[in-house]
Amino acid sequence: MGVRGRRRTVQAVMALCVLALLPSAWTHAVAGDRLRTTADAPASDVAVVFGAGLWRGRPTPYLAHRLDAAADLYRAGKVKVVLVSGDNSRAEYDEPDAMRTYLTEQGVPADRIVSDYAGFDTWDSCVRAKKVFDVDRAVLISQGFHIRRAVALCEAAGVESYGVGVSEPLDSVWYYGGAREILAAGKAALDAAVRPDPHFLGPRERGVEQALAAADAG
Repeated sequence: MGVRGRRRTVQAVMALCVLALLPSAWTHAVAGDRLRTTADAPASDVAVVFGAGLWRGRPTPYLAHRLDAAADLYRAGKVKVVLVSGDNSRAEYDEPDAMRTYLTEQGVPADRIVSDYAGFDTWDSCVRAKKVFDVDRAVLISQGFHIRRAVALCEAAGVESYGVGVSEPLDSVWYYGGAREILAAGKAALDAAVRPDPHFLGPRERGVEQALAAADAG
């Protein structure tokens, strides 16, 4: 390969790298001024917690930290209701119920927790929050490497969103999650552009409405 050929190869590789990073740049741009901590998160009726796996039927440490942040927001009066969105695609794996149990152990009343059993990925959780549970505004809770994508997707789904990114030690799981986000951002950009229905949409549910009524009555 001559000099010209090598130059073209380098240029092609650089162009591919730029294209690969564009979706991540989009998530950063959308979420840029919408990231908060539990201390300065805006008051909102609803917090949305995204599933992050179970270990022997209990939340993984990453998921537990998300739920801890949601409980902190509830105790501080920043949110009235927590919508837990996760995977229950098979009988032996039930993220939302495990999340509900954990939150009640942290002192969040059961009638202030609403379960979304078909939050199979971030886009599904955001669309279902809007179309099934009638959530127009929410504080989203996830790890720092994921929260920008969550905010960008929920904004695209029509939910005015602020994100609380939970801090984690820089271990192998964190680095894996950060690397995975580069690929996941590409799918997120496609979802935001095409706006597909979630894997399971289903009818509207009044769970959030009823939980807010209970909160207001209390």
